[in-house]
Amino acid sequence: QVQLVESGGGLVQAGGSLRLSCAASGRTFSTLGMGWFRQTPGKEREFAAAITPRSINTRYSDSVKGRFTISRDNAKNTVFLQMNRLKPEDTAVYYCAARDADWFYAPTDRNEYQYWGQGTQVTVSS
Repeated sequence: QVQLVESGGGLVQAGGSLRLSCAASGRTFSTLGMGWFRQTPGKEREFAAAITPRSINTRYSDSVKGRFTISRDNAKNTVFLQMNRLKPEDTAVYYCAARDADWFYAPTDRNEYQYWGQGTQVTVSS
């Protein structure tokens, strides 16, 4: 079983930055593919970014590409989401997700991920 704990959410003005962290335990972190998803009330959880176990590949949704960067530190069992030039429409609960290893494939479908954190709120004011 994999446990995921997100941190780093908060309130920020439009144009600002936040860095989310997700600490993982319960499995060898370097064998896990990791993703970030987000969800607003009444909407489905949507993909934001993903990274393969050894950082070979990353993927981003069109809505965050060029503003967000996903990275990981396998020595610290942590994945990050650096969010720059934030917009009010980025307001959501952000979830960290993990999946058993595929070295080259970083899926965007939430059903491909087996493990989820509890989420952290990000609010961007205009």
